[in-house]
Order: sequence, then structure tokens, then C-alpha cells
Amino acid sequence: MTEKAFQDYYPDDVSHCFGCGKLNEKGHQIKSYWDGDETVAIFEPKPYHTAIPGYVYGGLIASLIDCHGTGTAAAAGYREEGRDMSSEPPLRYVTASLHVDYLRPTPMGVPLEIRGRIEEVSGKKVVVSETLSANGKICAKGRVVAVKMPEGMLQK
Repeated sequence: MTEKAFQDYYPDDVSHCFGCGKLNEKGHQIKSYWDGDETVAIFEPKPYHTAIPGYVYGGLIASLIDCHGTGTAAAAGYREEGRDMSSEPPLRYVTASLHVDYLRPTPMGVPLEIRGRIEEVSGKKVVVSETLSANGKICAKGRVVAVKMPEGMLQK
């Protein structure tokens, strides 16, 4: 991808998240992008993301759905306001609710594709439905309710 990921627009003071923080060198550092009306992120699990040999740990799957959902919420918020993601003030969302359904074991050794679709944008809230696929098969579905980050959480 030559375009910037949603997470690349996050201000440094909110870029430490284990799942999506560009400043967290030990984190996943996922990158999410628009793909038409959907959003997409690709993540390749490492051997230490194992649940049992050959399969991905479910907590990783939940964190990917979580962070792709909040990144999608930020992008949707900017889109709703008709703003570029580099404009001020920055929009940042946090998770109010996370629901994950595991549909089948997720194999190791292949890229995982996380896709998001915006269900709702209203005031401070964005709802995103997501799928996580491996080898073209949906392994998990998720739903994230994200809300604008409270001002008190931002460091100044």
C-alpha cells in the first residue's frame, strides 16, 4: 500500500496501543485502509501467536478485530465530517463494546484479512461489523462499538 494507514494519522500521544500503536515496537502495529465502502487490514501471525500447534490464539483475533474496529471508526468519523484524516483536531476512538464469534479454527502460517463495514455513525459513536478470514474462509466475526476518546485521556 502506498497510501497512509488510518493508524499513521494518530497523534503520537495516542499511538502506544499494543494492537495498533505505531510507537509500540512490541505490538501488532496493524494498518487499516479503505477498500471501497469497507476497510481492510492484513496481519501475519508470528509463531508466538499460537493457541495450539498450527492454530492462532483467540486473543490475537479479538485484538485484531478490536483495533481494526477503532481505526475504522476514526476513518468513518472523519468521512462523516467531510474532513481529511490529517486535519485538526484529531479524531480518536476507543472501544465501548467488543463482541467476537469464533466460527472455525484459524490456521497459522497464512496472512489474516480483517474487513470492516460501518453499520452506524451517530454523534460520538461508530458501530463496525467485521470479519477475519484466512485462506479466503471466514474464521471469526466481530462487532465493535467505538466512542470518541474522552478529552481527559489525551496527554498534553
